[in-house]
Amino acid sequence: MSSLWLISQHVRSMSEPQLSMLWSLAADIQEELRQGAAKPYRDVIKVCWGDLHSGRLKPLTFVRQVLAACFYPQLLESSKLPPDVKRRAEWLLERCEGGSVGSYTLTAGIGDVVQRISEFIRRRDGGVPSRPENIFITSGSQRALTKVLKVLVSSEASPRAGVLVPVPGHSVTMSSAVAQGAVTVPYFLCEEEGWTLKVEELQRALDSAQGVCSPLALYVINPGNPAGLVQSRESMQEVVRFVAEKKLFLLADEVYQDYVHGGSSRFVSYKRVVAEMEAPLSDSVQLASFHSASKGTMGECGLRAGFVELLNVDSAVMEFVYKLFSTDSCAAVSGQVALDVMSCPPRPGDPSYPRYRQETQHIRSTLAHNVKRAQEVLDRLPGLSCQPAAGGAFLFPRVQLPPKALRRAQEAGIEPDTFYCMKLLEEAGVLVSPGCDFGQKEGTHHFRVSLLVCSDVMEELLRRVSSFQTDFMKEFS
Repeated sequence: MSSLWLISQHVRSMSEPQLSMLWSLAADIQEELRQGAAKPYRDVIKVCWGDLHSGRLKPLTFVRQVLAACFYPQLLESSKLPPDVKRRAEWLLERCEGGSVGSYTLTAGIGDVVQRISEFIRRRDGGVPSRPENIFITSGSQRALTKVLKVLVSSEASPRAGVLVPVPGHSVTMSSAVAQGAVTVPYFLCEEEGWTLKVEELQRALDSAQGVCSPLALYVINPGNPAGLVQSRESMQEVVRFVAEKKLFLLADEVYQDYVHGGSSRFVSYKRVVAEMEAPLSDSVQLASFHSASKGTMGECGLRAGFVELLNVDSAVMEFVYKLFSTDSCAAVSGQVALDVMSCPPRPGDPSYPRYRQETQHIRSTLAHNVKRAQEVLDRLPGLSCQPAAGGAFLFPRVQLPPKALRRAQEAGIEPDTFYCMKLLEEAGVLVSPGCDFGQKEGTHHFRVSLLVCSDVMEELLRRVSSFQTDFMKEFS
């Protein structure tokens, strides 16, 4: 039998993101530029994903100093490192087998680092208890989500399991659900009201699943990706009541909790909302909440470390959770170091605190500036409209494509917004993600643009997009 037949049917049904094709095109363009090709731009600005460091925003000094000392302990003898950096590196190395970050750790992570993550969660949530034994460190939050889905979803179940997912939403999560054998059931965020999540839309989605699958989980992203919604406590309470009534497991993707920039908006975790509601909700709603060192001011995407905390999961089920997470080797120790710093950063009075505070404030102020500036510019351009983003790292503008552009896309055999993004890349040297990768209402077209870039890159980006959009509308109207 050909090895091809051994591939899961669920994996075969996964679609390749349109961004993959655009990424290959960007690589070709970069090579042409290196060879001296004449183009109206000197480089490709890649704002297709939320990578803080690729956007030329600098890593946090304290994080890199601690990492450096852990990887090269001889630095601990140097006078160039602040005392609190040395103390942190020594503390971490004492918890590594053989005093080396090259050693394995427990599958769930270094025990004392998990404890500090638990303390971080408790502080974040106003004192709501957090139990270290319910926390698992993994190679990124998406890895943790995949593990939880494996517990929830049986590929042999009939009817198939269903997971309610937001549209627009994170495409990797949708692919992960499909790969486990689940059916993704879309619920649409309301674009006209700032991408709000409405419980009546959740009910519509649930009703649409009848006869197709058996929904068992609801996936929410707060703050939103790509839409930038920050849910109010009242909205979250409605969602909690809904999942309790419908007996759904709640999957809360909260990796952008450090990025809230919308006036009176404030991040509140689903863990806190559930815990502060009256019984039986507070002790019965089953929840998995995810966070990561890749996002927020930490921005260490390449270190690949995240964690999941489980709440109100039955002890019998937790036995299977422990077994499943134990099938993996530990997450990279470098990522665990980053999670430790994220959970327990320098505090007032520490030698590294002034610099740490200045650097984190610079990242947040740059993002807030970019959000405001990009919204103003994009919303004024012909054929574009942009809902404000209260949080997260992206904007998700809507593109009104003229009939001529739609015909050209159809002739090329590609999605309309992929055609638009391809033209933007070829003519302006700007790489963004097409809206079809995130889901969207039929007949609408969008693109996602990351705002995690330094201010001068943002200005150049907006200049290029403005010029391109004007010419595009002239060409295709």
